[in-house]
Amino acid sequence: MTKPNYDALNVGDEIPSFTSEPVSRLTLSLYATGSGDHHPLHLDQDYVRSKGMNDVFAHGMLGMAYLGRLLTQWVPQEAIRTFGVRFTAITWINERLVCTGKIVEKLEQNGERCVRLELTCANEQGEAKHKGDAVVALA
Repeated sequence: MTKPNYDALNVGDEIPSFTSEPVSRLTLSLYATGSGDHHPLHLDQDYVRSKGMNDVFAHGMLGMAYLGRLLTQWVPQEAIRTFGVRFTAITWINERLVCTGKIVEKLEQNGERCVRLELTCANEQGEAKHKGDAVVALA
């Protein structure tokens, strides 16, 4: 993978987006197994109905994983200096998540040329599910 060139980037530039497959029950089951998070809100339809919801919903950290994938499809993992996410809405079964990133700052940090990114993970209707930021070191 070739890292993007710092000099060729500008504030306001967007990085290539990433769109997930629809979130399925299998997705949630596999994520639960990998993460160790087997909370019934994500897996047990009878349980969530007893709590007044229609269906199970995705783990918040699944959306963060998709934003991480957005970053690592743009730069190697070792270029990521910081990465943080806030959960803003529930991700329901069958939603596709569209992950986007925009450069909001160019800076020098610890002797490295970096960009700060604003990240969003939203459904196809544009409802933000996760908002985040990252700092990435570039050549």
